[in-house]
Amino acid sequence: MVMAVSCAKVPKVTIMVGGSFGAGNYAMCGRAYSPNFLFLWPNARISVMGGAQAAGVLTQIEKSNKKKKGIQWDKEEEEKFKAKVVDAYEREGNPYYSTARLWDDGIIDPAETRKVIGLSISASLNRAPEDTKFGVFRM
Repeated sequence: MVMAVSCAKVPKVTIMVGGSFGAGNYAMCGRAYSPNFLFLWPNARISVMGGAQAAGVLTQIEKSNKKKKGIQWDKEEEEKFKAKVVDAYEREGNPYYSTARLWDDGIIDPAETRKVIGLSISASLNRAPEDTKFGVFRM
């Protein structure tokens, strides 16, 4: 599926309606696959992984590093560390953070989705189609 999405030369319009994390972002035609247009709903989230998952991973790493140095990490410090990571992921995974950096083509009203898709496809058809080149599909 990843090869099919990355090699397809049809108009690609991506609408993120919820969480778009990690490899799922690639598989569903995220920015790395150069969609013609990429829009987000106001409730969408985009990041490498969810905040709670990232906090868990980074906490394990930090705890391991502290243990190697012989430093004791109490529960209160650990919770503060986790909260800081979750807060950063919530802030930076927000669609307004993404769109302010031009990582997408804008935030759309969910009620306008059909109209936006139609306009996007119409705009995409104004360029000459490229040759499609697929590798070998293995099952």
